[in-house]
Formats: sequence, structure tokens, C-alpha cells
Amino acid sequence: MDKLIIEGGKVLKGEVKISGAKNACLPILAATILTDEPCVIKNVPPLRDIHTMIKLLRTLGIKAEWNNYTVYVEPKKNINYIAPYNLVKTMRASICVLGPLLAKLHRAEVSMPGGCVIGHRPIDLHLKGLLALGSKISIEHGYVIARAKSLKGARVYLGGPFGPSVLGTANVMMAAVLAKGKTIIENAACEPEIVDLANFLIKMGAKIRGISTHILEIEGVEGLKGVEYSVIPDRIEAGTYMIAGAITGGDIIIKSARIEHMGAVIDKLKEAGVEIIPLFNGDIRVRRRRSLKPVEVTTLPYPGFPTDMQAQMMALMTITKGISVITEKIYPDRFMHVAELNRMGAEIMLEGATAVVKGVKSLSGAPVMASDLRASAALVLAGLVAKGKTEVSRIYHLDRGYETMEKKLSLLGAKIRRVKE
Repeated sequence: MDKLIIEGGKVLKGEVKISGAKNACLPILAATILTDEPCVIKNVPPLRDIHTMIKLLRTLGIKAEWNNYTVYVEPKKNINYIAPYNLVKTMRASICVLGPLLAKLHRAEVSMPGGCVIGHRPIDLHLKGLLALGSKISIEHGYVIARAKSLKGARVYLGGPFGPSVLGTANVMMAAVLAKGKTIIENAACEPEIVDLANFLIKMGAKIRGISTHILEIEGVEGLKGVEYSVIPDRIEAGTYMIAGAITGGDIIIKSARIEHMGAVIDKLKEAGVEIIPLFNGDIRVRRRRSLKPVEVTTLPYPGFPTDMQAQMMALMTITKGISVITEKIYPDRFMHVAELNRMGAEIMLEGATAVVKGVKSLSGAPVMASDLRASAALVLAGLVAKGKTEVSRIYHLDRGYETMEKKLSLLGAKIRRVKE
């Protein structure tokens, strides 16, 4: 198992290129199941989760190869309908094969998903949507077993207690594109990754209207064709490096990002005193030349502040003079990074789903342990500015969502290295 060793105090400067969006790549790769023709998916980073999805496709009997940021997929008519526990347990997004398998084979057996430990994340909305389309579903021996002679369009409401389900929307949309008749998904997620999936499906021949809104209209088609498609940049990775520049008082340029996907994050960083300067050709300059200001942040479904940026924003607020308040409304239990940040000298108090952060003059390096993907990033960010040495263990979480983070940070001037534990 690897860990990162960081010696804090380096001001970051330079350019960093943003990789393709993990959370867009995964459902798009799952959607290739829907066609019998080859697909070429570009701008796919070599992440742990990506390779897990490729292994899952291969287990289903589909030929899939990653090479130089491109995945070549050759589906088949006769494929396996079982997504096994040993793969699905490691990555929640594996549940995305449920809808495509059901639509194509009229049968699917998918293990209940795993992934990061960030609180209870049920799949009831996925199942609700597929039931509405005419599927029969049972849970047996830890597997979701779905069967349907044929799927039929229906009106589906995907509202949950914490907002729309992103993966639930993806699953129902992928199933609906081959269902007979019209499907209307109400309270659909409208994250950029869902828009990217919809655009991919449309290029394949699907009929989808209402993209980027909370109401999707899908007219089922007989079949889909293979296509070549390039995935959008990762807005969460871009936001993480923006905070890396801000927390170190640096001056960096974020390349290959989409500023239009990052409104809420940019707004809060500006409020905190960080300069965000749009450049030509889509690049973004991030610079901090003055003291940070405390902010109040509430995570919400897109276009609100993303839950996947909550931990990173908290790391920034630990060294911001004053009191910052961060409220988590997507995953109320997503605060396992708090204890580790406090080990580094932060002063964070939890009150239910709200963290009250009292800024300190400085953090101090310490051995810390990552609990999930975004918590890992937050601990790395804290290590960049902490006095002394920080050791971040269990960074396999980090590798699930960030491409060679230590190399990208090193190019910006950070003193960081990966070692075997």
C-alpha cells in the first residue's frame, strides 16, 4: 500500500492540466453495453475506478481496452448479465450497468454497490425508476435481480430526501432509451456529467429532450449505434487544484477546465478572497495575494456547491481567520476528514450535518489516514500548507479519482512524494 509524504510551505506556481471527468466516464462506459457496435471513448484518465469499470465490462464478455487516454469498446450481442460482488463492492458507480443490462438483455444481476464510506447511499431511486419501466426486481443474496420481458416508457419521479440521484438518473435514462414509448423523468439530476451522458446517448441515436433541466423526455428507439466521443473535463479535479493554489497563496493556471461547470465553487472562492481570472481558450488563473475570508457553504445538487468539494473547501477554511460554517445537505455523514484535519491542528466542531471551522494561524504536519476519495484530497491540501511533514496513508482512495496527483503537484512546486508503506 502506498502513502504520500508532503513537506508543507511551498507556494504553488505554474500550470496544471485537468483530466477527463471520472464521474462522466463511468456511466458513459456503462452505456456502451447498449449497442452492438464498437465505441471509442476519448479523454479517459487512467484511474483506479476507470480500470475497475473496464474489468467489469470484460467480465460481462465485452472487449474493452484503455490506451493513451482512450478506451476502445467492442460490445457483443450475447453477453453475461451478472456483475459480480468482487468488482462492484469496490466502486459505487458499478451500479450503472444495471439499466443498460436490463434494457439490452431484459435481465440483470448486479451486486449491491460499494465505494467510499461517506454515509448511507441507498439505490431505492434506481429501483423505483426501473420498476416504473416495467421491470420486476428482487434483492437476493446481496444482488439486485431485475427482469423484464420488455421495458415500456413511463413517468418517473426521482426526488429523494437529499435531492435528485445522479446515478439513479443515469440508470433510468440508459434503460429508457431502448424502452417502448416515451419516458418522462421528473426531478432528474442535471449535473454536467449527466448532460455528458445524455449527449453521448444522443450521438448513439437516442432521442432525449430537456438536457440540463430537471425534466427529461426520452423517446425509446429500436437500437443504438457505436460512436466516437470525448468526455468533459473533471470539474472536481479542477476545483481541487484551484484550492491548492489558494491554500498555498500561489498563482496557478488551470488548463482544460470548463468554467461554466464551476459557478458555485468559483463564487465561494471569490468570496473567500481568491482571484479567479478567466483566460483565453478556456484556461483559468487562480491567484491569492491577500488574507482569506471566512465563508458559509452549503452543499446542494447542481448547480449548487458540490458535495465532492466540501472536504477540500474545509481544508482551505482551517487556515482562514474567523469562523466558517459548512453544512452538508447531500451526505450528512460525510465528515470523516474532520478528525484527521483536527490532528493537524485545525479547530473544527461538528454539530449534526454542520461543521463549524475556527481558522488557525497554521497547521502542523502529522500522520493522517484517508477515509474516502475527497477526504484524501483535503488531507493532501492541508499537508501542502502545514508546517513540517505530513504522511497521508491509504491513498488508494485518492487514486480512484485523481490522476497522479503527486506528479501534478510536484510540477507546481510542491514537495510531495509517493512511497510504499
